[in-house]
Amino acid sequence: MGIFRAVLILLWRIWFYILMAIPILVLFPFLLVASSREKWYPAFFYIAKIWAVIILFGMGFIPKIKRQKRLEKGKSYMLVANHTSMTDIMLMLITIRNPFVFVGKKELAKIPIFGFFYKRTCILVDRENQRSRQEVFARAQKRLKEGTSICIFPEGGVPDDHSIVLDKFKDGAFRLAIDHQIPVVPITFHDNKKRFSYKFFSGSPGKMRVKIHPFISTAGKTQADKKELREKTRAVILEELENPSVE
Repeated sequence: MGIFRAVLILLWRIWFYILMAIPILVLFPFLLVASSREKWYPAFFYIAKIWAVIILFGMGFIPKIKRQKRLEKGKSYMLVANHTSMTDIMLMLITIRNPFVFVGKKELAKIPIFGFFYKRTCILVDRENQRSRQEVFARAQKRLKEGTSICIFPEGGVPDDHSIVLDKFKDGAFRLAIDHQIPVVPITFHDNKKRFSYKFFSGSPGKMRVKIHPFISTAGKTQADKKELREKTRAVILEELENPSVE
């Protein structure tokens, strides 16, 4: 990589974090109020969608979303997608119109400014702590009972091996979906790794293709069906990654 290109990517990456911070600082009073009570979360969610739009378009990312089925207003869903980039959060906010809550790793709460609201509104999990995982289920169940959808990246993080197209899925999302008899919504993000991966000197503006697949019903399923549900969902996303249907 040439020095000039490396400098441009460095400045572009810095610009990403500026774009993350400025809207939060400008909207801080509204975000603070909207995140202070769970019943006001929908207001926070719609402000977060504006924040996501500013970041993605400000970075030169153009979402291209193909919806094979649309979510119904007032219903709860389990949203699952492949995970390769920090921009997965922003793209999910733009893709899904119904309010939902992220279940995410606690490390993101350390990011200045962003982390303050992340830990106030998301369900944080310490994957090394069994008690933390149990608390996550309790909080997620509470939000589902309130009619809010849940978003989980079931790979449990970004694969360390960059040759892996899609890592193995963990059980949590599917256990919750079955417990609450809510549909699983498989979502494929095609370009996020290429656009803005965790490898610092990489990435570029361009399109971000998304596909929302037909929902997978959990009606009548029990925890004995959890593995089958998990593998069926993974197979749908993997097939789309290997054979894209979104231009």
